[in-house]
Amino acid sequence: MRARIGGVTDSHASAASQTPPATPFHDLDHFIALPRLSGLAVSRDGTRVVTSVSTLNPKQNAYRSALWELDPAGEQPARRITRSAKGETGAAFAASGDLYFTSARPDPDSADEEEPKAALWLIPAAGGEARPVAARSGGIAGLLTAEDADVVVVAAELLPGAADEAADAKLRALRKDTKVQAILHSGYPIRYWDSDLGPGTPHLLAVEPGAAGTDDTAGTNQMLPSTVDARPPAALRDLTPDIGSGLREAHPQLAPDGSFLLTAVNTPLPAADLTSVLARIDVATGERTVLLQHNAFEYEPGPISPDGGRAVVVVQRRSTPQLAVQMTLGVLDLAAGELTPLAAGWDRWARPLAWFPDGTSILGVADSDGRAPLFRIDVGTGEVTQLTHDDAAYSDAVPHPDGSAVFAVRSSYEYPAEVVRIDLASGDVTRLPNPAERPTLPGRLEEVQTTAADGSRVRGWLALPSGVSTESPAPLALWIHGGPLGSWNAWSWRWTPWNMVAQGYAVLLPDPALSTGYGQEFIQRGWGRWGAEPFTDLMSITDSVEARADIDGSKTVAMGGSFGGYMANWVAGHTDRFAAIVTHASLWALDQFGATTDMSMFWAQEMTPAMSTEFSPHRSVDKIVTPMLVVHGDRDYRVPIGEGLRLWYDLLAHSGLPAEADGSTVHRFLYFPDENHWVLTPQHAKVWYQVVLGFVNQHVRGDAPPLPATLGLVAPPEES
Repeated sequence: MRARIGGVTDSHASAASQTPPATPFHDLDHFIALPRLSGLAVSRDGTRVVTSVSTLNPKQNAYRSALWELDPAGEQPARRITRSAKGETGAAFAASGDLYFTSARPDPDSADEEEPKAALWLIPAAGGEARPVAARSGGIAGLLTAEDADVVVVAAELLPGAADEAADAKLRALRKDTKVQAILHSGYPIRYWDSDLGPGTPHLLAVEPGAAGTDDTAGTNQMLPSTVDARPPAALRDLTPDIGSGLREAHPQLAPDGSFLLTAVNTPLPAADLTSVLARIDVATGERTVLLQHNAFEYEPGPISPDGGRAVVVVQRRSTPQLAVQMTLGVLDLAAGELTPLAAGWDRWARPLAWFPDGTSILGVADSDGRAPLFRIDVGTGEVTQLTHDDAAYSDAVPHPDGSAVFAVRSSYEYPAEVVRIDLASGDVTRLPNPAERPTLPGRLEEVQTTAADGSRVRGWLALPSGVSTESPAPLALWIHGGPLGSWNAWSWRWTPWNMVAQGYAVLLPDPALSTGYGQEFIQRGWGRWGAEPFTDLMSITDSVEARADIDGSKTVAMGGSFGGYMANWVAGHTDRFAAIVTHASLWALDQFGATTDMSMFWAQEMTPAMSTEFSPHRSVDKIVTPMLVVHGDRDYRVPIGEGLRLWYDLLAHSGLPAEADGSTVHRFLYFPDENHWVLTPQHAKVWYQVVLGFVNQHVRGDAPPLPATLGLVAPPEES
């Protein structure tokens, strides 16, 4: 007997007039209102821990973030330390204990009536109200602070035609007043994810004391009567005046003493290609020196040692259609310029996070077998020691200054991000009192695995609804992750299986070929062969799970986004086993995709034209006999909207389930004009889940899908 699947709630009545849902995942209004934690900053003495929490605004149409302080000892409750309509991000402690962050909140002492851009703010170590430190017409994108010196560097975009901040402000005002948004390009790329690149280019700016005798309390540089806490406005000194577009996605590292930066610098190559070199920038002079450059490799700086003499470097081997990309670690002697491989025999892609205080080892994280544990990597011997052993993914890890513990953010598919402390002597992981408690889940999580035809182990997670049993089996939903270089190992607000579990589905989250955390060969076996081993791995593990007595495999559905959307399209054209397929932000015609994605040079390193032809899903459109829901955002530059538009037309005109004579079709297209590769705004996320769940319920249960009133297709709900 199949378990009945509940309907999709579209609640508008007041909370007081409704019975609370069994879990937040049984009601989408409750789900989108769950707090979302991210990031971590730890003071230099280890006595303060700060994170960011996003919550719904009063209109419930956007999220806004605030900074919260947590007790590192785990004894006191979390407390909110910032509050504004614009929110705050990018918290970082200075050596002095001052807490810096960025925010577009208005300066209460400014006479400027223009809508403020993100500026640099500070909460003094001694406490008190936050105050603005530096503001500019183009805004501030991020910040770095030195560990052992009061040195602050910010990232910001400057217009190439501006010689200084005043000229930059005038040019921005000119473009705004004349309503000119045109951009003249002379290089590649011109777009990135959902952003049009240019005309501004990213720069690094040193934050320095302003001229003595000025006061920023009124937002001017005039001599004014002031109180004893008045400070002159900070000056911003450009460290990279001739960098061009080289700092996009650079992730620079600031030396502990603040004397220099290490950064990747994008370097153009012929035929619209791009590589990255590693450069050192002197903070006092702005002098830039290239330290590492090689045509076959790209470099990204990791943390710099406590004594400033060494740095960890992530070395990426540039891929070819025949050879997969590979990530390794090295230690760069900054005086000698020598790069020594680190943990060369370790078959994982590690991300270095910090040096331990004694300078002998590195704290890192790596995808591994469906988790992302923390590791200690000995710099002298290359020995790797796993520090955490739970079913979780870690990020933002920071060692305590005395080396006894590590603070980190962790999550899994059983709970969203939370801040923890890891005792390095015992290995114990303690959840600190966080700003929000874990939400109650509507089911449980199990680990599953099978053996592929070539003998490879294929594993994943299976989320099961409460009450599922052999007497009441659950229908199955196969979820395919994006990337493709990724793993289902951390909580995702965009792809949360528990909303589907709350409707009675079991959700399978597998890691097929190309997934990270299983070694280089597991990636290589699917490289350039997207429709081969990744597809057969997915079918093998689906077969294995469908064979369980607590799973009803007669009405399985499949869905995926990005690469997962590609694979959903490939599945649709190569099997009729699924009752319905949802394809989000998906690749459809690879010949079209390769030249229109925002980073075409990566695609040229992934597949030859012959590979693209062989593994393009559009060539099998006539074999598609499964109802499909196509989802795409117009601001998606990674997988441009042309993929969704062509897929939609091909389904209606050429699939095995074409449109009827009257134009009606079983297929659906959910289009978001102002969303990107992801669906980020809360009400759009709610619509996404409503339409997706309604579509699969229709084809599993035969029920007419309940459409949300916000789509304008049904009558508005009655007021209660």
